[in-house]
Amino acid sequence: MDRSRLTRLAEGRDHDPFAILGRHRSDSGGTLVRTWQPGAENVLIETAAGFAPMRRVHPAGVFEWNCGDAPERWRLRLSAGDTSWELQDCWAFPPQGDEQALYLFSEGRNHAAWKLLGALPVYRDGHAGVCFRVWAPNAQRVSVVGDFNRWDGLANPMASLGASGVWELFIPALPAGSLYRFEIRNRQSGDVFVKIDPYGREFELRPSTAARVCAVSEYRWRDASWLESRARLDWQHAPMSVYELHAGSWRRHADGSSYNWRELAEALAAYVLDAGYTHLELMPITEHPLDESWGYQTTGYFAPTSRLGTPDDFRAFVDALHAAGIGVILDWVPGHFPQDAWALAHYDGSALYEHEDPQQSLHPDWGTHIFNYGRCEVRSFLLSSAHYWLSEFHIDGLRVDAVASMLYLDYSRKQGEWTPNRHGGRENLDAIDFLRELNVMVHAEFPGALTAAEESTAWPMVSRPTYVGGLGFSVKWNMGWMNDTLSYFGRDPVYRRYHHALLTFGQVYAYSENFVLPLSHDEVVHGKRALLGKMPGDKWLRCANLRLLLAYQTMLPGKKLGFMGSEFGQEREWSEHRELDWGLLDDPAHRGIANLTRDLNRIYRDRAELHELDFQPEGFQWIDCHDADHSVIAFLRRSRDGRVAIVVLNFTPVPQFGYRIGTPAPGNWREAINTDSAHYGGSNLGNAGRLTASELAWLPWPASIELTLPPLGALLLLPDQ
Repeated sequence: MDRSRLTRLAEGRDHDPFAILGRHRSDSGGTLVRTWQPGAENVLIETAAGFAPMRRVHPAGVFEWNCGDAPERWRLRLSAGDTSWELQDCWAFPPQGDEQALYLFSEGRNHAAWKLLGALPVYRDGHAGVCFRVWAPNAQRVSVVGDFNRWDGLANPMASLGASGVWELFIPALPAGSLYRFEIRNRQSGDVFVKIDPYGREFELRPSTAARVCAVSEYRWRDASWLESRARLDWQHAPMSVYELHAGSWRRHADGSSYNWRELAEALAAYVLDAGYTHLELMPITEHPLDESWGYQTTGYFAPTSRLGTPDDFRAFVDALHAAGIGVILDWVPGHFPQDAWALAHYDGSALYEHEDPQQSLHPDWGTHIFNYGRCEVRSFLLSSAHYWLSEFHIDGLRVDAVASMLYLDYSRKQGEWTPNRHGGRENLDAIDFLRELNVMVHAEFPGALTAAEESTAWPMVSRPTYVGGLGFSVKWNMGWMNDTLSYFGRDPVYRRYHHALLTFGQVYAYSENFVLPLSHDEVVHGKRALLGKMPGDKWLRCANLRLLLAYQTMLPGKKLGFMGSEFGQEREWSEHRELDWGLLDDPAHRGIANLTRDLNRIYRDRAELHELDFQPEGFQWIDCHDADHSVIAFLRRSRDGRVAIVVLNFTPVPQFGYRIGTPAPGNWREAINTDSAHYGGSNLGNAGRLTASELAWLPWPASIELTLPPLGALLLLPDQ
């Protein structure tokens, strides 16, 4: 026995404790057993003849038994002072790292590294326990510390699995729910620090940060038919109206506490279904320490936040939404991570998940670290996180946050503050490769699952397949439309005539991507005011403007997204610290906005003219986009079989009587939506439900129809057959 190894073990500097611990050949040709029990004064080993004393061979706590054939898997009886206890010895279970999985992890191609790393409840030789693995290639020693070993970094050192940089230790009989972290000693500096498990699947409730051993899920899914139909769905030609939600502040109990996942599912599924939405998008529910970050400062990339319940509670939530016919999209954050010293930052004492280069390591805007997408193990980590949510929780899609910040090396940086790529350009080539690999994986392994990019620049082909040079996303948020639209609606109607192009310019590029038209949480925080608060005028005018905005969004080509509260005209900015102002629904004006949202969603969902060709120019045609003097636009929406709908929008509070527009043919039309209806809180000015288009030609159209346009009103006309 190498005595220096014993010293390194006792000092917490050994990378391979199994070289001296566990079962070994003795000098006499037999077997011997050594164990490391620094908290014990005496140790007995269970043999065929009963418990036999082990000899202390190092004062720090190494014990040895060398009296014949040793058992394959042995139990120990330990004592210290007046206390005694028994345990199955972890040193009886040498590492069993999966070489193929480790190889793929090191190559950046392990899409399910969550099956390899973390705290995995498994059986070894019939013994239940937890296999801990963590990637820390620059560590001299890594230990599992937890409530089961008094957080003692010397008690359970892990074994290095060689060049992979992964460390492993199996601890038998460790129960689910045990708290743990990893204690790491850097091999260059000798500094010791305690870190979370990057692959942890459950964590303590904030502000505590330890991971919790997560039991193998016993949840029985009931959504097989949903997943089958999702895989067959022609989603590009299907309706998609998304309700964006912050799970902790949608509704709260009387004492201010948030609903848990199961309570939320019961209330939310019925609400979202009744309101006509097709999908729910959750702001990040990956574990995060700070409520004010809304989840965008993620520390647990494999863990639903403990604020709202257990992982199985979240499974039940998703299952309930699927049972109601609602898809669930997760806002996912691979663009940056916080600098918290106990989390991923400088994980093993080196720049591991982040860049070493200071010009690439930090986001100037957010003070967060940027992932090193060129490092293979980091790609495996991020791809596995996406894979985990889609496979373990049956998520129907990922909305990828801050894609623009990933694509550009000079994002929010001045000249001289960024490092060019190998071609001298500003494109982050590693991030581009990662995003393409992400999208290929999602679409190949999870049929029907979608990916959405929050990308705010003119980067080409974000939502085009990778095989034609695109990034491979399913859809892209249309941030240009959002900015133009809110800029227009924020202006007094007197001046809107001078900004008419803000309404029409979007059609120049509307089909260059598969666009989502977003009115998200970002537009109702940080002093920007709620959507209703952005509108000019008195209360009646603001409500009318908001109704017009919601109709404008619904009738234009593109999938839809709205943030919670906007569907009934939330007046205050959203805050994560309180629930929505549900009492507003007692006000007829706000109840009217909610009624309109429901009717808009349902007619968009039910009428192919309004959704089937959202991504094709054949689904849209201007009737008149030039009437800036009256701030009126009119257009057609078409389905694949040629059915049409007419949309006319008046962006001033001045009614227009006898307003004539062209139509494709003479015939009868019905007023399917009038946002000025009294049912929606309007003045009830309109066209009495039905109209007739005559053979009078108008502009390039062979027929025309005369309308009454309500103030700040939108009309949807459908053929009356």
